[in-house]
Amino acid sequence: MIPLYFAPLQGYTDDAYRRFHQQEVGGATAYYTPFVRWEHGGVRSKDLRDVRPDFNEGVPLVVQVIAASIEEFRHLLEVLTPLGHRRIDLNMGCPFQLQARHGRGAGLLGNVEVVREILNEMNVRSDFHFSVKLRLGWDAPNECMQLLPLLNDARLVQVTLHPRLGIQGYKGTADIEAFAKFAEECRHPLVFNGDIRTPQEATRIMERFPTLHGLMIGRGWLARPSLGRELAEGREWSRTERMALIKRLHDRLHAHYAAIVPGDAALHQKLKTYWDYMEEEVGRKCLKKLKKAGNLKNYLRAVSEVV
Repeated sequence: MIPLYFAPLQGYTDDAYRRFHQQEVGGATAYYTPFVRWEHGGVRSKDLRDVRPDFNEGVPLVVQVIAASIEEFRHLLEVLTPLGHRRIDLNMGCPFQLQARHGRGAGLLGNVEVVREILNEMNVRSDFHFSVKLRLGWDAPNECMQLLPLLNDARLVQVTLHPRLGIQGYKGTADIEAFAKFAEECRHPLVFNGDIRTPQEATRIMERFPTLHGLMIGRGWLARPSLGRELAEGREWSRTERMALIKRLHDRLHAHYAAIVPGDAALHQKLKTYWDYMEEEVGRKCLKKLKKAGNLKNYLRAVSEVV
């Protein structure tokens, strides 16, 4: 089985989710953290907490950063060095407008000179192992191909490509042919990311690209927490097995957040996002009931009825 990487999603795959997922089911070669960014002269305390080693004990971790300049990138390395992290992924794929308009994430793809500066910095920082995650481009699908010579010459352990444009967000479908074109010329170990929700879809991608170094899965893994283990075991879990895991994982998150989130209303808001991607697993009727629960008591009653 090729490596499987759990993609980061802001607000979902925090340190608690990663820790409990690894303990309950695992299946991930590594979990990528939601991106750490440098803004207003520093890094947010909650971002630093999320990547603290003591909050990620036993979890194979890759810290993802997002930067709009070489200065931001260097600051982030300085902040992460004391924490002991030596495996860093540069995010050039985030489609969120709030970051892209400042030249971060997919907004960095069109700025060749800044990308060159950051990659040159990677080349001289032998104290880190770097990788890059990118999209086809922000609004032009050839931007990734324009960057490919720079990527090929950089000291990278792998490259992950999500074959969509930044302006697409998560709409439409991943462009498999564009990925194939990139794969033909990429000299680094290459990872596919995008539109993998079932074991069958993962298998189709692996068969289409037999030399892949790995699969990165985000929304599909959140929707089906057993997905990585199913792929590792080479068998599709029964619905009973999948639902039991979904409930166990929820119960652990509930216990964790109940101890740190002040008040039932805030706890309810925090917990209900757990189901955002699970309509296919739990069914539309069940999901609607979970989302419409007006308070924590009704919500937990709805959770108890998930079958």
